Amino acid sequence: MSGAPFLLAPLDSAAHDRSAFDSAAPALNRYLCEQATQDMRRRVAACFVALARGPEQPVAAIAAIAGYYTLAAASVLLADLPASVRRQLPRYPTVPAVRMGRLAVDQRFQGQGLGAALLADALERAARAEIAAYALVVDAKDAAAAAFYRHHGFIALPDAALTLFLPLSSAAPLQRSLNEQS
Repeated sequence: MSGAPFLLAPLDSAAHDRSAFDSAAPALNRYLCEQATQDMRRRVAACFVALARGPEQPVAAIAAIAGYYTLAAASVLLADLPASVRRQLPRYPTVPAVRMGRLAVDQRFQGQGLGAALLADALERAARAEIAAYALVVDAKDAAAAAFYRHHGFIALPDAALTLFLPLSSAAPLQRSLNEQS
């Protein structure tokens, strides 16, 4: 990945400058600057960043956080899933999941496929985790974000249109597709 324009890595509060990040969503900017490292320290969320660099720029000279996302353990009530999905699952009250709580791209890097690349990375991390999870769950901040996830195969919960999920068993083809786009 030495020639890639972005390096994906866990957020390192000592090494990554978050002050210039601007996704045009104040709540997402504030989370990265003020809350992410506390959540990581408390082990309630993991934050991964896309670091921008030029094609010949060494890793040590990485300039800016171009985007980020968070992952956390979660569960979904079995009763909240569509009936067609419920029939395929054990009758436990909840289904284990991984929640992508936030996904944001700095305005300077929007329109370059970075959101899809971050989503692909999140799917890969969730799918390869050693602790079982049925799906990646997202809470879209608005209808446009929900449309982004639906475009990538996510399914809205029947009673919560902004909460969507993708079974991790179907993540591999989507990951390949997203990786080809970015």
